[in-house]
Amino acid sequence: MSLLAEDTDVADLGLRWKPGFAALGPAFLTHLRPTPLPDPYWVGHSESVARELGLPADWRQSDTTLAALTGTLPVAGTNPFATVYSGHQFGVWAGQLGDGRAIMLGETEGELEVQLKGAGRTPYSRGGDGRAVLRSSIREFLCSEAMHGLGIPTTRALSVTGSDARVYREAPESAAVVARVAPSFIRFGHFEHFAANQREDELRALADYVIDRYYPACRTTERFNGNAYAAFLEAVSERTAALLAQWQAVGFCHGVMNTDNMSILGLTIDYGPFQFLDGFDPRHICNHSDTSGRYAFNQQPNVAYWNLFCLAQALLPLIGDQEVAVAALESYKTVFPNAFEARMRAKLGLADAAESDRALIEGVLKLLAAGKVDYTIFWRRLSHYMADSNAEPVRDLFLDRAGFDTWLLSFSERHAQSVRADAGRLMLQSNPKYVLRNHLGQQAIEAAAQKDFSGVATLLTLLQTPCEEHPGADAYAGFPPDWASTIEISCSS
Repeated sequence: MSLLAEDTDVADLGLRWKPGFAALGPAFLTHLRPTPLPDPYWVGHSESVARELGLPADWRQSDTTLAALTGTLPVAGTNPFATVYSGHQFGVWAGQLGDGRAIMLGETEGELEVQLKGAGRTPYSRGGDGRAVLRSSIREFLCSEAMHGLGIPTTRALSVTGSDARVYREAPESAAVVARVAPSFIRFGHFEHFAANQREDELRALADYVIDRYYPACRTTERFNGNAYAAFLEAVSERTAALLAQWQAVGFCHGVMNTDNMSILGLTIDYGPFQFLDGFDPRHICNHSDTSGRYAFNQQPNVAYWNLFCLAQALLPLIGDQEVAVAALESYKTVFPNAFEARMRAKLGLADAAESDRALIEGVLKLLAAGKVDYTIFWRRLSHYMADSNAEPVRDLFLDRAGFDTWLLSFSERHAQSVRADAGRLMLQSNPKYVLRNHLGQQAIEAAAQKDFSGVATLLTLLQTPCEEHPGADAYAGFPPDWASTIEISCSS
């Protein structure tokens, strides 16, 4: 029976809902209501996500919608729940975890799940308060939409709502709720949970659900002698490899790549501590809590493979053969480098492949690392160089100008051999002018703390189309100020 069956005061968002994940049953989740927050207010919203969900044009004009997306008012047709999962955190088995502050409203008929992050305690909160703070909620909202604007697979964010209710972290902060949207929020950790507890029936039910919903081709594959579970593992591995290639090419660093933060659909999920690189440093650690550097930028492709190996172990009871499970991961080792090189060729404006491309890519990355050159600005200036042939703005980024000149000569010679005539246009479409730098997010957060949400709205506009010039917004595409290097982003949110 729906928890909302006896409610008369509910919000009708104009959406139709279906069971979705909840149909798996009580072993996988706990039904519960969000905990209300007092006097909610809008902080930010994405019309793009609203259209994808099919919300009416005036969806934000209703106080009941605001209350519903804060968890204060029940949503008609839903039966909210939190899911259970386990996982490895910083390489160590953490046991049972789960949605400690995220409550799923349900799945729409458009096959999108809607989840409220920060909506209160659940049975999986492990002593936490089930809340999210304004600063981390704004960062997640903006980065979800920024990644989508970059064409990188990601969960989305419909809205951020705030409340003056106090949440205690290192200091008292304002509470907030992010309405997150995705085809599925299922993680590697969901599978690890049932495997670790030797609950093979539930493990199989979960795998069958995911395969039938999201990977149906695995049912008819000839790979691995028709072993659908091995084919599923291979498909997840390849999606994850492609995702990591996209992250690396754009200079994105995820701060907490635990197995419970890895999407089974190859989406970017759980924007806690993250960063788009300023100066290019392959060893950069974006999470102040990551004292060992496990999730440093240059370690992330290997960490993703390690996480996939954990998923393989969880699926082994279904796959039935360890050698087959290991073989299902093998393609990661070719998909990632191939996808990364393809992304980097696009950044270089190269439509065709040549044997010399790898050396060209490695050469420029070494130059960038040696001078800690601003990653985003370099690629954007190089794109403009292809349009106007003025190399000086690019050369000015390097102390080792002779080294850069040598590389630029090789780059120009490679383009002379390329079949593409509009390389500059390709590069401008592949190299964003705007990314969500930490200091930009921090400025928007500080303004929002004073109830000025214009910075959030401005950033959202720029980040949704990050490769456009946006005349008048150049200040958002400049070098970070000196104080940006003092910003510490941790797991506290």
